[in-house]
Amino acid sequence: MTFQFFLNMQPGTYLYHAHYGMQREAGLYGSIIVALPDGQSEPFTYDYDRNIILNDWYHKSTYEQAAGLSAIPFQWVGEPQSLLIHGRGRFNCSSLTIPTSDTGVCNTTNPDCAPFRLIVVPGKTYRLRISSLTALSALSFQIEGHNMTVVEADGHYVEPFVVQNLFIYSGETYSVLVKADQDPTRNYWITSNIVSRPANTTPGLAIFNYYPNHPRRSPPTSPPAAPVWNNSRPRIAQSQAIKARPGYIHPPPLLSDRVIVFLNTQNRINGNVRWSVNNVSFTLPHTPYLIALKENLTHAFDQNPPPDGYDFVNYDIFKEQENKNATLGNGIYRLNFNSTVDIILQNANTMTKNNSETHPWHLHGHDFWVLGYGEGKFDMFNDPRKYNLVNPIMKNTVPVHPYGWTALRFKADNPGAWAFHCHIESHFYMGMGVVFAEGIEKVGNLPSSIMGCGETQGLYRP
Repeated sequence: MTFQFFLNMQPGTYLYHAHYGMQREAGLYGSIIVALPDGQSEPFTYDYDRNIILNDWYHKSTYEQAAGLSAIPFQWVGEPQSLLIHGRGRFNCSSLTIPTSDTGVCNTTNPDCAPFRLIVVPGKTYRLRISSLTALSALSFQIEGHNMTVVEADGHYVEPFVVQNLFIYSGETYSVLVKADQDPTRNYWITSNIVSRPANTTPGLAIFNYYPNHPRRSPPTSPPAAPVWNNSRPRIAQSQAIKARPGYIHPPPLLSDRVIVFLNTQNRINGNVRWSVNNVSFTLPHTPYLIALKENLTHAFDQNPPPDGYDFVNYDIFKEQENKNATLGNGIYRLNFNSTVDIILQNANTMTKNNSETHPWHLHGHDFWVLGYGEGKFDMFNDPRKYNLVNPIMKNTVPVHPYGWTALRFKADNPGAWAFHCHIESHFYMGMGVVFAEGIEKVGNLPSSIMGCGETQGLYRP
């Protein structure tokens, strides 16, 4: 299948994927690499360029998972059965409760079951474009015995820093430089492991294959140990280490026109378990927002704006809350065109005691400046003084860590209606998202061919 894109984007590594229902988890995704214009060069050198997509894999279909998430009683999707490294993964067949009659399943001699192998030439430097499209899992990615130098994040050049474990969240892309400078007579493990959750999923395994070693030659060592899953300190440290590369800094506006605080909570609404933002759990209307806004279909969605904050004084983010005022909603945040908007993502306790989850938040249609991270409840008076306004990285996806906050700033300069949501598939499905609208009057006439849903059916003109 061939896609044609008309892009006006920063050169770098990007992702495309579906967001209707849980289609992304079913496999509707891929990478986009935007090359530099002719005559330009990057601020680092390498010999070869390789692309690696990380994912997790469930045996249940997305239809079964969605039905469970919407059911009463609630049925959580659980942990994935496998972690995939560029489409290849492993599964412990002894854990099957019902033996399969398919002789191709769990046949480790089948070439299709072989792990992904990255063949490298000794002494050469490789740019690995590592992307995560996991449905649930935050991951640690590492190459046994090799350091990785991070040079790009979400299409923007990073002030280089070295890691042994690259922590990566769903929706993120990174470029790392790896030099094949270890003993070339053997191969090495590439691993992915779940962090931030007490998962029992088998680690993802691939082979860093030094040429001319045989591709099926396994490393002589055991795979490197995974980081401690609930130690958030190194993950926060990596988040704080990501700065814009000197010479490629895009300074943010020093002040914002509007501040919106999003409290991430788990709730029970009408018997259903939901995720909510400021106690409003997002539901998609039947009529697409952009069409409803352009055609002034005021009955297509709730015209009342959602809240810009929560009860800062009385809400304890470290305790379970009943959140009895939680509601379903499909209202949108209307932003003044070209205004500067600050978003504070505030994490809190779930409905489980002493539990706060990691949420990767992704903004459509924009990049944003990451101004800072913090632990505990965001202080509206003191924490903004700690913002990085000198060399903040620009990204489109960012984590908010357990019991912590993340501060973003962006320009509302792209006409349209844009989703901002948790990139964990089931969390967005359960209502963890919002929609921003800006510059709708600047959007051109919409083609009638996209009409047909909700109140747009009468607008269709073949």
